[in-house]
Amino acid sequence: MPRVTVSPGGTATTTLTVRNDGDIVEAYTLEVVGDCAAWSTVEPARVSLYPGTSETVTLTFAPPRSSDVRAGETPLAVRVLPAEHPESVVVPEGTVTVEPYHELRTELEPRRRRGWLGARFRTAVQNKGNTPVDVAFTGKQAGEELRLGFTPGRKRLEPGESAEIRLKVRAGKLIWFGAPVTWPFEVEAAEAEAPVEAVEVGTGGGKPARPEPAGPDLLRPEPVPGEFLQVPVLPKWLLIVLAALLALLLAWFALVRPAVQSTAKQAVTEAAEEEAARNEQQQGSATPGGADSPGGSQGQGTAPDGSGTPGGNGGSGTGPGTGTGPGGTGTGGAGGTEQSSATIDVETRAGAEEQGTYQVPAGKVFGITDLVVANFQGDEGVLTISFGERKITTIALETFRNQDYHWVTPIQIPENATVTAAVTCAKPGTPATGTQASGCHQVVNVSGVLSDLAR
Repeated sequence: MPRVTVSPGGTATTTLTVRNDGDIVEAYTLEVVGDCAAWSTVEPARVSLYPGTSETVTLTFAPPRSSDVRAGETPLAVRVLPAEHPESVVVPEGTVTVEPYHELRTELEPRRRRGWLGARFRTAVQNKGNTPVDVAFTGKQAGEELRLGFTPGRKRLEPGESAEIRLKVRAGKLIWFGAPVTWPFEVEAAEAEAPVEAVEVGTGGGKPARPEPAGPDLLRPEPVPGEFLQVPVLPKWLLIVLAALLALLLAWFALVRPAVQSTAKQAVTEAAEEEAARNEQQQGSATPGGADSPGGSQGQGTAPDGSGTPGGNGGSGTGPGTGTGPGGTGTGGAGGTEQSSATIDVETRAGAEEQGTYQVPAGKVFGITDLVVANFQGDEGVLTISFGERKITTIALETFRNQDYHWVTPIQIPENATVTAAVTCAKPGTPATGTQASGCHQVVNVSGVLSDLAR
């Protein structure tokens, strides 16, 4: 039989002549055997011949475009089995050459990731062709903001073989404040060009010659797009808080501090004037006499410590305090009010409900003025906040990352009552690390004035 060449996914034909050299009418059954039998046919598959006659049959070869059919020479054999004399079976042989073809399939998982400075991706590549290939991995980005690294950067794949390549994407610098930035890039897995060896021409040497490439051109599949979302290190709400604190600090130095100093000076001046008036009044009310008085009797005086003068006649006086006796006894104000805050941290797994509470201490009343809720993972679910028996709000987690509430008139929470944060976790989110969390995590901070309970 002649040598046959066929392309994967195509067809090729050849002929085979069957001759009856016997002396009786004979029927022959023809069947292709060997590695190419699965994609070969014979038409007709059975012939009947008179003695001395022959007939030509057609062999059709249609290998599929699959990595299961390797490129190269495949042995061909056709078994011709006589019906009357099966012991006279013959098996003519030949060769079918399957042409090579190249096909690569590339995937990037996930297509989009987020992080502060970098992220890791997974590149999957499969050799769908029928010949071994060396695959080289490259990455492209419009600017120079990203660096893309593959591990390993080159891989040899047999027909039908798959491999996973690790891709590390890293930005050039951090984003401290501001909005997230999306950096698009492309990943390409192409057949690597085989290295060329230098060949000397003649005995005296010469220029290296490049051998002619064997087989099809180098495969250049379509690149796979990907995105890296670079998020700022510090959230936007923190910048707002810092700006507010700076504004308060400037307002203190510009407005409040001068007013406080002026009030303090005025208070000191008024106290000095009252003290001078009081001393003047005491001097005017002293009884005339003493050592220089005409009657020769001793007078009554006022000592600074409130006791009589040693030379006096048992005199008495009043000191600077509100009490009586040497130096007086002072009284101070009772401190029963202080600024206070409490943090409620709630963690729960997907599909479950958990709650966290803060209980007002006994003998205290908590006047809440501020409430801050943080959903820093971007979880999905429902958060319900209650003050004592009152439900304050119910919000969907996926609608916010940070939420705050403020009241001009404090909401009073009595002693032993609780502030409750109940979380129903529908789907954990993905924090800034880029890896999806195993459960939901919310933080609630309440602050206000904690004062003593009036008895």
